[in-house]
Amino acid sequence: MDIDQDKARWIKSSASGGTGGACVETTSVKADEILVRNSRDRTGPVLSFTKAEWVAFVAGVKAGEFDAIV
Repeated sequence: MDIDQDKARWIKSSASGGTGGACVETTSVKADEILVRNSRDRTGPVLSFTKAEWVAFVAGVKAGEFDAIV
């Protein structure tokens, strides 16, 4: 996946905390695409989600649907 770094404005999760934490960054360079990466491995893999998928995931997180796995 080619990402135009001039257009990508990565936002780091406020929950990532200092060094050594689980660091997640997101960006959107297209209208219906949300990208997610590990901020400690910025040249590593990038996950891609549609806006609908991302909205559903965030709603699930807020509703506590994933609490059992952490």
